[in-house]
Amino acid sequence: MNLSYWEQKTWLNNIDYAVVGSGIVGLSTALHLKIKQPNAKIIILEKGLFPQGASTKNAGFACFGSLSEILKDLESHTESDVLELVGQRHKGLQLLRGTLGDDALSYQQLGGYELFLEKDELLFDTCSQNMKEVNSLLKPVFKADVFSKVSNHFNFSRIQNQYIRNQFEGQIDTGKMMQALIKRVQELGVIILNNTKVERYFEHSDKIEIKTTHFELSALKLIFTTNGFAKQLINEDVQPARAQALITKPLKNLQIKGTFHLDCGYYYFRNVDNRILLGGGRNLDIKGETTTKLAETEKIQQSLENILKYTILPKIDFKIEQRWSGIMGVGSQKKPIVKQLSNHVYCGVRMGGMGVAIGSLIGKEVSEFF
Repeated sequence: MNLSYWEQKTWLNNIDYAVVGSGIVGLSTALHLKIKQPNAKIIILEKGLFPQGASTKNAGFACFGSLSEILKDLESHTESDVLELVGQRHKGLQLLRGTLGDDALSYQQLGGYELFLEKDELLFDTCSQNMKEVNSLLKPVFKADVFSKVSNHFNFSRIQNQYIRNQFEGQIDTGKMMQALIKRVQELGVIILNNTKVERYFEHSDKIEIKTTHFELSALKLIFTTNGFAKQLINEDVQPARAQALITKPLKNLQIKGTFHLDCGYYYFRNVDNRILLGGGRNLDIKGETTTKLAETEKIQQSLENILKYTILPKIDFKIEQRWSGIMGVGSQKKPIVKQLSNHVYCGVRMGGMGVAIGSLIGKEVSEFF
C-alpha cells in the first residue's frame, strides 16, 4: 500500500510506543502510558475490525474465581500465590471501576453463584468442607467471608439443592466497557488502527521496525498485549483457549439475576437484557479448543443448549439468537506474564480467562516499565 505524505506524517512518524492488540490490556497500557507521558506518541495496532481475542466477546463477569476453581488452583499453586492472584483480580476490578465509573460499565453487584450438577455431589461436599478455610485465606483481601451456601431459589433443575454464593461478584456490559476505554484513550490522543496485523518485527539498537499487512513503521518501544495470540510473535508460555458462547432471545419475566458458574467454571451464565448468556464447554474438547480460530462447534453448542434446556430454563420455551466465540490466553501457571523481552520489546499476556478482572491492572503494570 502506498501511503500519502499526510498519512505517513500524521499517523506513522515519530512513534514512541507501538502496542499490539486493542483489548483491555492494550488499551489500559496505552491509557496509563499517556497519563504518565502526555506528549508521547502512542499507536495501537489491531489485526481485527474489533479486538480479536476475548475483550469484546466475553460474558462480562466481574469475578475472581469460583470456590471450586480456587480449590483447583490450590492444588498447583501455593496459598500465597492464590491469595496474590485473587488479590490482583480484585484490585484490577477496582481499578477498572475507578477508571471508567460504574455507569460506563453498567456494573451491578448481584452476586455470583456456583451450581453443582446432581452427579457432582462429591465436588459439592469438597467445596462445602473447604469453604471456611478458603474464606479465611481470602479475608485479607475482602475483610469478610466471601462464600456462603444458599438454597436453590432460582429453581434450577438437575443440580444439588444448594449453591455456593459469592457476595462480591458482579457483572458488566462488555461492549460499553470497551467503548468507554476506546473513547478515553482516543480523547488523550492515542491512535488506534484496526485491520492492521503485525507480521514481524526487527529490533535495532535505537528502534523497532514493524512490518504489518499494509505498511511498515518504526517505534522506540514495542509492547505485545495479544494474550491468546501471543505465540504468533513471541516465545512465551501462552496457549490459545477458545471459549464458545450463545445468547437467547428476550425472555418474559426472567427471574434469574446474577453470575453463575457450573462444572468447575467450565460453564458460566448470566442474565443480560432479559436474556440468558451462556458460555463454556471447552473441557469437552481441550485439544480442539486450543486454537486461535474464531468458530463454533456442534458438540459444544449442543452441550450449551442442553444445559439451557435441562438445568437453567427447564420449564421455559427459549430460542437462541446469536452464537460466537472468543480466544483467551492460558498457560501452565495462572499468573499473567508481564516482562521485558529485550531492549525495546515488552509484553503483558496470559490473562487466564480473567481479563475483565485483571486486564486493567496488567496494563498499568506494563506502563510502569517506562
